[in-house]
Amino acid sequence: MKFTLQHKDSATRARAGELETDHGVIRTPIFMPVGTAATVKGIFHRDVRDEAHAQIILANTYHLYLRPGMRILEQAGGVHRFSTWDGPMLTDSGGFQVFSLAACRKLTEEGCHFRSHIDGSKHLFTPESVIDTERTIGADIMMAFDECPPGDAPREYAARSLALTERWLERCFNRYRQTDPKYGHYQALFPIVQGCTYPDLRAHAAENVLQYDADGYAIGGLAVGEPTEVMYEMIEVVNAILPEDRPRYLMGVGTPVNILEAIERGVDMFDCVMPTRNGRNGQLFTSEGVINIRNRKWEDDFSPIDPAGTAFIDTLYSKAYLHHLCTCGEMLAAQIASLHNIAFYLRLVGEARSHILAGDFKAWKEEAVVRLTRRL
Repeated sequence: MKFTLQHKDSATRARAGELETDHGVIRTPIFMPVGTAATVKGIFHRDVRDEAHAQIILANTYHLYLRPGMRILEQAGGVHRFSTWDGPMLTDSGGFQVFSLAACRKLTEEGCHFRSHIDGSKHLFTPESVIDTERTIGADIMMAFDECPPGDAPREYAARSLALTERWLERCFNRYRQTDPKYGHYQALFPIVQGCTYPDLRAHAAENVLQYDADGYAIGGLAVGEPTEVMYEMIEVVNAILPEDRPRYLMGVGTPVNILEAIERGVDMFDCVMPTRNGRNGQLFTSEGVINIRNRKWEDDFSPIDPAGTAFIDTLYSKAYLHHLCTCGEMLAAQIASLHNIAFYLRLVGEARSHILAGDFKAWKEEAVVRLTRRL
């Protein structure tokens, strides 16, 4: 895996680069649609690729481990063949899901004992078993197993949690180096920088991960309840330490404005369920601002969903028609809204990249933030 830093913005820390994987090249900054169960919910792979122009998607270790399970994925030849997605893919380690979804979880030095949120069955995730599971899934980029503390965690808890995450990280890399990919393509392992909202813990965590000389680095444990400005401060602390010649991935963030602010601070990769989850509930992100398409004001608005959009649905369907579908509870409403939002996010980071390369990112970003925060 090779990352090439192509251009740095002179007025900010924003960067444009290319990340080469065995399943294709990713141009950064990039947004990764979330395909939790090896699918972006409600959208054909064809449309995710050809209409939204996604270059990489994310799948989740916890969910794939429970269903369909490793036996099925290994028999299928890995997640790419199983799902028919032939582009790059990243897997979350499942740590966040274990701590947020699983019932009756118990954290120990060994790992995390938990009960499935599906059927209550007992399971154990250890750093070693998670690496084995991610090897079997077969994604191009794997995430290390960590604990994600809440955004308001007391300092004592945050420090204990970080120390455990760092001990688990060493075990993750030991297992990673002892094992090989199963399907003939390279798999990278990214450490996750934790430390909650405490600058010294974040700085310590960022310094600690450097010893692994990883292909890339992730920033986790943000957008979990802390104030937005604190999140931005933690990004600045971490990115001042992480190497410039490796990609930086901010996990689970966030709104379009969050993404632009993080790009300005030197982040390259993003994922979030917001485009699809909010789309299924009638919220559209557009070039002119945010729309709640369920509102009655749209019932006789026959203008396109987003005239500036690049996906076919943006100009094919009217706001009035999508309002009608939402009101009726039609499944097509969720599909249209989800695809529109994914396409919007991908277009946004693509525009950010273009302006970084052109040298006018800061001025463009400041104007974009004003538009994107409007409630239409």
